[in-house]
Amino acid sequence: MKPEKHTNSLIHESSPYLLQHAHNPVDWHSWGADILDKAMADNKLIIISVGYAACHWCHVMEHESFEDEDVAEIMNTHYYNIKVDREERPDIDMVYMSAIQLMTGSGGWPMNIVALPDGRPVWGGTYFKKEAWKNSLLQIAKLHKENPEKLHEHADKLSEGLKNIQLIPSSQSENDIDLDLIIEKLEKNFDWNYGGTKQAPKFVIPSNFEFLLKYSQLYNKEKIEDFVKLSLTKISFGGIYDHIEGGFSRYAVDEKWHIPHFEKMLYDNAQMVGLYSKAYAATNNEWFREVVEQTLEFVKNNLTTKEGSFYSSLDADSINKNGKLKEGAFYTWQIDELKEFLKEEFPLFKEYYNVNSYGKWENNEYVLIRTEEDSTFLNKHQLGSEDFRKMKARWSTTLSSERNKRKKPRLDDKQLTSWNALMLSGYVDAYKVFRKEEYLIAALKNASFIQQYLYKTEGNLHRSFKNGISSINGYLEDYAFTIEAFIKLYEVTFDFRWLVFSKKLMDYGIQNFHDSKSGLFYFTSKKDQPLITRSYELSDNVIPASNSVMAQNLFKLSKYFAEENFYRISEKMINAVAPQLKDYPQGYSNWLNLKLNFTHGFYEVVIMGTNAKKLLEELNTYYLPNVLLAGSKMESSNSPLFKHRFKEGQDLIYVCTNGACQLPVKTINSALGLIK
Repeated sequence: MKPEKHTNSLIHESSPYLLQHAHNPVDWHSWGADILDKAMADNKLIIISVGYAACHWCHVMEHESFEDEDVAEIMNTHYYNIKVDREERPDIDMVYMSAIQLMTGSGGWPMNIVALPDGRPVWGGTYFKKEAWKNSLLQIAKLHKENPEKLHEHADKLSEGLKNIQLIPSSQSENDIDLDLIIEKLEKNFDWNYGGTKQAPKFVIPSNFEFLLKYSQLYNKEKIEDFVKLSLTKISFGGIYDHIEGGFSRYAVDEKWHIPHFEKMLYDNAQMVGLYSKAYAATNNEWFREVVEQTLEFVKNNLTTKEGSFYSSLDADSINKNGKLKEGAFYTWQIDELKEFLKEEFPLFKEYYNVNSYGKWENNEYVLIRTEEDSTFLNKHQLGSEDFRKMKARWSTTLSSERNKRKKPRLDDKQLTSWNALMLSGYVDAYKVFRKEEYLIAALKNASFIQQYLYKTEGNLHRSFKNGISSINGYLEDYAFTIEAFIKLYEVTFDFRWLVFSKKLMDYGIQNFHDSKSGLFYFTSKKDQPLITRSYELSDNVIPASNSVMAQNLFKLSKYFAEENFYRISEKMINAVAPQLKDYPQGYSNWLNLKLNFTHGFYEVVIMGTNAKKLLEELNTYYLPNVLLAGSKMESSNSPLFKHRFKEGQDLIYVCTNGACQLPVKTINSALGLIK
């Protein structure tokens, strides 16, 4: 192997994304006080370039610009250059993404910012072609030299705009939110042909479907349930879903979910497991069960460490047969290959997965996509369901074996606390419905990993783990998703230590992140080095907002521990976002989930007796989105919910609202009858 021509300071980092840039001719630095202080001392502009390891367009810009000697000379001469992994440092990403959106009206990755020596942004965008990037940098450098006041004026205006974004309107009455109007707004954008919203590219946004599913069940809205079923079917029939080994890509570039951006992210797959598990519980759709099983198999085989933690992602790009890095090279097929591998079964495979003009992508490559339910396909070809199941298994085994002879996409092997907690929740959601012991084992193993390696003696969480070392003080999302996951773990085990740990993290979160004035939580701890502004994360995106998750957690913990203050904070939080929620409901779906708890009625179901765990397992197979579960097989004072409710020799189920319980019943069916 020939020695690298260039090596910069990123060679000392652990982030796979930063290491990808360690041999660029650009003199990159990681974010830190040293380079920021140096920029101030030298009065030199800063380039802040943000991306992540699985990002296709990040690779394109690196190859076109950051590997180019002429570009590097401009960047190194006129700027100090900082590379940021947005997954390690979502706080930096959040602040500068807000600036990009103010400047350009949109955002994405790679994100490239030019900032003054004090870190305040003055210009930026996402992907730039090489010549546009060079010319822009030269113009800004010239302006900084000849007329710096102009840049400072622009920075002042932009900084003011960033501060205004963080201003929370005075809260309105929580009851001011009209759910019927919210649904009306959402329905206008429903795509009844392909599911999801009427747009391309298409992101799944699991919390949107979770809200719609919950709403449809609580209010008996069959049309909304039909839309959720249609959407989840079309998504999992599309090329965004890997029909060979399971798992979802990040998004589709077209309206029919056919052509994905091929990166596979842990956070997407974690949430999709939970979503499809709940959808199965609500609808008994067997295909949804298969999707869960296949996706968890993908996670187990590709993203799981021997310690029980989870890696972050697989890249969109991989090496093709010509030795070139190409998007989707690992996943796409040509007809000649499929004929050779599948032999006499190819004609059926071709029809089932649309290896035709409908499923064609580019360069005679095909991305598998289904358009028919199995029952329709079986009837058409007079096939038995068991025979066809075996045939599909043969196809997957054969093509998986052939595909694994190809160069695999690069793995981002850092382990992030929040994403691990999301995957833990996914495993719990799947165990709850399908009762597969291996799912609970995986969840418990991951919970132990988080406690052992990411929870610190000072009571805080760390953000990231790699090479045996945890690093970076945790952000609000790390606390939010870990608390949520451990509450869920309690609800399938009745092991009270998971609730105790959740409350401990919540107490720490309130002390270090909560803003009593707005009622909301900052994204960064008060112990963190300040950035140009301190942000709240409020809108739900591909991952729910950390504030909406914290509000849900506070609501539930208030019930378990009779903590009135938790309930009040939760209520104040949803009041604070009410104006935005009404204006743009599709960006606040996880808040809407919480809203349903306040408006429809919420139940605490307490199971007491020696068979509490067995009754719990039976109850958990039902879709009960407005129920909190608690229980013990013996007399217990752990939770106020248990007080005076244990009767020796009896299994009793109490259905309660706000601590007031109806007479206990002895069977799950009787309990279900009391839950409206």
